[in-house]
Parts: sequence; structure tokens; C-alpha cells
Amino acid sequence: MNSSNAKGMTSEINVTPMIDVLLVLLIIFMVIVPATPRGEAVLTPKSQVNSHRAPSDTIVLEMLKGNGGEPTFRINQQDVSKKDLAAKLASIYANRAERVLFLKGDDQLSFTQVAEVIDIGHAAGVDHVGLMTPRVLAGQ
Repeated sequence: MNSSNAKGMTSEINVTPMIDVLLVLLIIFMVIVPATPRGEAVLTPKSQVNSHRAPSDTIVLEMLKGNGGEPTFRINQQDVSKKDLAAKLASIYANRAERVLFLKGDDQLSFTQVAEVIDIGHAAGVDHVGLMTPRVLAGQ
């Protein structure tokens, strides 16, 4: 309250507590919302010139659009059926220290079909999945 004139007192709103509450809320929202969004980590195959490992060490799972919209699978150019895919990947990665799978999907396939194969790979013991896109294949 302010007693500037002699006739009576005038009341004013004290905004200091309101500013304190707003600053606390601002700090809370700054902590909750991350500064940089984190996406999926991406692995790309190294070119044969710079690579120190043998070409047969890299496992590439290729998904091609088959008849009826169902994908067909090839692991390093060898045809594999969908029911044998998990067992084949598990046998490949059973004795490997580096469990990286490179996935090359046909652009005609839906995302759910590709995500299902990524889940099969993780269930088979794959730690990291690298997606081979047309830009990666072109060397960009």
C-alpha cells in the first residue's frame, strides 16, 4: 500500500510473486524440453578403399518388393525366406563381436515392413542397423 497522499491509502498489485512464479515455470520448461532433438543413430557402410575389413565381413540384408506386395529377402546376394530370416541372422551373428547389419530396402515397400525386419534383426542379436539409402549408395 502506498500512502503518498494524505487523504487515504491507495492499493497496488504486488507483481513480484507473479514474476517469481513465471521465472520458475520458465526454468522448468527449459529443463524438460531438450535443446536438441535426438534421432536414430545412423551407420553407413565404408567404401572398400578406406575399409580395413574384408568385404565378406559386411552383412547386407536386401529387401525387394515381391509378388503380392510381400518383400523378398537376400542376405549378401543369397535368397532367404521370411520364416528363415531370424534363424539365418542369429547364426550369422552368433560368433561376431561387431553386430552391425546394413539394410537396403526397396522404395516400393512400406515403412512398417522395413521396421518389422529391423525388429527381427534386433531379436536375432544385431546391435546396430545401418540403412542404405540411394545417397549412401551413390557415395554422397
